[in-house]
Amino acid sequence: MAAIFFFNVSGGPYGIEDTVASFGPGMTLVLLLLTPVLWSLPVALAMSELAAAMPDAGGYVTWTRRAFGPFWSFQVGWWSWVDSFVDVAVYPALFVEYARFWHPTMTQLERWLLVVAFIAVLAALNVIGVRPTGRAAVVLAVAALLPIAAFALVGVGTARVSPWTPLVREGQGVEALGLGLAVVMWNYSGWDTPATVLGETRAPERTFRLAALLALPLMTAGYVVPVGVALASGAIAWDAWTTGILPTIAHQIGGDWLGHAVAAGAVVSTAGLFMSLLLTNSRLPYVLARDRAMPAWLGIVHRRFGTPWVAVVASAALYAIFAGFSFKELIVLNVWLYSLSLLVELAAFLWLRVHEPALPRPWRVPGGFGGAVAVVVFPALFMLAALATAGWLNTLAGVVAAITGPVAWRAFARRGALEVGKGRT
Repeated sequence: MAAIFFFNVSGGPYGIEDTVASFGPGMTLVLLLLTPVLWSLPVALAMSELAAAMPDAGGYVTWTRRAFGPFWSFQVGWWSWVDSFVDVAVYPALFVEYARFWHPTMTQLERWLLVVAFIAVLAALNVIGVRPTGRAAVVLAVAALLPIAAFALVGVGTARVSPWTPLVREGQGVEALGLGLAVVMWNYSGWDTPATVLGETRAPERTFRLAALLALPLMTAGYVVPVGVALASGAIAWDAWTTGILPTIAHQIGGDWLGHAVAAGAVVSTAGLFMSLLLTNSRLPYVLARDRAMPAWLGIVHRRFGTPWVAVVASAALYAIFAGFSFKELIVLNVWLYSLSLLVELAAFLWLRVHEPALPRPWRVPGGFGGAVAVVVFPALFMLAALATAGWLNTLAGVVAAITGPVAWRAFARRGALEVGKGRT
């Protein structure tokens, strides 16, 4: 479960590079240190309480249904699945960005074929079962982090400039600020996502929380240390940092072997990210179909492997389509969509605290209702700031995506969804 958390939230420092050029070195390091405290930890604690109280396969869809009924649970499930078209599709695109380290003259056709092969192999692993996928996630997490550990050890000896200077980028615009904030939030987001496999987890009431608390400090160190070392080396000017530049910096610091190792770590990381997120997000259409809120064929389970294979294949096909967009085009829209769902989930967390105080909670956020409010305030502020600085085009796309939720409810949901929702509450 800790490995699933690692890949649902982070996957390592690969993809964080754009933040340095957007915010400046000092502000990037400050945000990489503060964001897990003010954004990730509160969300992880709120989700851990709900996971302990309701360890259902639907995760946050089930929690929202309990608080607000089937309409809003459908919205959260639908928005999250639509969001995953953008979120999970980032990783095949990012995979190609890092693969360019070995093949910089890659054509569009080669790029597309590489993306399709990448998606097909990892989708097949998801169809085979949750246990093989979980074991593969552990192996891939280790393989992704070992090159970063080597990079940090070698890079410490090359430090020659202050990694904190300058603190902010001069003449920074609102949209640049929005991109930088979106990248930081994206690299620390997803603490609710593993909840969709709670029904397939041993001792979920305890496992979810402990895995989250184990993963968070590891992720934070995995961002701050390599970024700090790379900036301190001065190998490449901070304002020239772009997506996929980390292997190039590693090459400058330690030579060919380190550059190839970090590039390989990035490729392995994107595989782990896509595989794990396909695992957790493919459960959304399956759960909604189970509750008769989406077409029944999305709820078909493989006779041999026991996996929702139709939902896995349908999700993977959609991710292949959206992988045609660039990383920068995807990232801000992703945070916009994710924020909508998470705001409803956090509202459900508070609602259940107030209206169902007797709900059995094997573990709860300490501090009473004040503690519950405290873990909601800062994540809400982060999300509102990201939405406010997203730019008009991403905002328009986000509003259109949000409207698809009520439209899909009218198109797909039958009376059975309401009956099932009432039965489960």
